[in-house]
Amino acid sequence: MSARLDYNQIAPAGAKALGGVYGYVMQSGLPSVLLELVYLRVSQINNCAYCLDMHTRDLLKKGQQIEKIALLQAWREAGPLFDERERAALAWAETVTRVAETGVPSDAYGAVSAVFSEREHVDLTIAISLMNAYNRMAISFRNVPHAAIGR
Repeated sequence: MSARLDYNQIAPAGAKALGGVYGYVMQSGLPSVLLELVYLRVSQINNCAYCLDMHTRDLLKKGQQIEKIALLQAWREAGPLFDERERAALAWAETVTRVAETGVPSDAYGAVSAVFSEREHVDLTIAISLMNAYNRMAISFRNVPHAAIGR
């Protein structure tokens, strides 16, 4: 696979705007590991190889166990590897990412609202939306995963 074009070079203001949202999310107070787990889960759903590679590497750098990363896709069956807030965030990420299928039902809204403040809930939803945008950019323009460079 080869990249189709470098959108960062072609539309730097647009890339910078997305980066500004990323900066906002990272300073929101949500734990960085929770955000990386959400980013990785959204990227799994969207099959974004570039982002899967990046967020797996980021979680490893943050000291996350390989078992937790490997079981992320099956987090519901992973027992105590994921805490209550992580489970709520992952469920919310799945329903928001699949919005056309799910319609984001009230029970999903209630579950995440039970463990996140209103501000955290909004910030989490911004993070999920941002990752969906990044996935669509990377997939559309064929960003090459770091693991595939030079092979």
